[in-house]
Amino acid sequence: MRAVRRPALGRALGRHRETRVEDGFTNRQVAAITGVTPRQLVYWRKTGLIEPSDTTPGGHARYSFKDLIALKTAKRLIDAGVSVQRIRKAIASLVRFLPHVGRPLAELSLVATGDVVLVLHRGTAFEALTGQEWILQVADLERDVARIRERERAAPLQGDLFAALDGAALDLTG
Repeated sequence: MRAVRRPALGRALGRHRETRVEDGFTNRQVAAITGVTPRQLVYWRKTGLIEPSDTTPGGHARYSFKDLIALKTAKRLIDAGVSVQRIRKAIASLVRFLPHVGRPLAELSLVATGDVVLVLHRGTAFEALTGQEWILQVADLERDVARIRERERAAPLQGDLFAALDGAALDLTG
């Protein structure tokens, strides 16, 4: 009986070779372009978070432009406080929710808001892990804030009311 090896996450996402070795970027080039350290690149490759599109006959990684986008996205999510484990879970969920998307980190617009990863896709926003749609119309919220601020500017401040009473005699006999 042959041992079945679980495919790396990058391979499970239906990736195909999209670059020729001579067109790809080396680890050193990728580190300089994306800000991802060489150590992170090796770790992410070994754990299947983001794999290079190609390798040389000697086994050296060669990353495509799409790989650079995925790497930059992962780095920005991590810099925003999202853990690598949460990114992995988000990728797995997105592949289930959006089967036509082969490489979520490269093909989707992802935004980190605290610990939550939001996906902006086809005019909607939804949470990457649960698929729950976020119904928050930013334009409506902006109008509400502007309306409240305008009302606050038009209303007298409490200090202004007391200042007007200073020096004025109050007629309580009425």
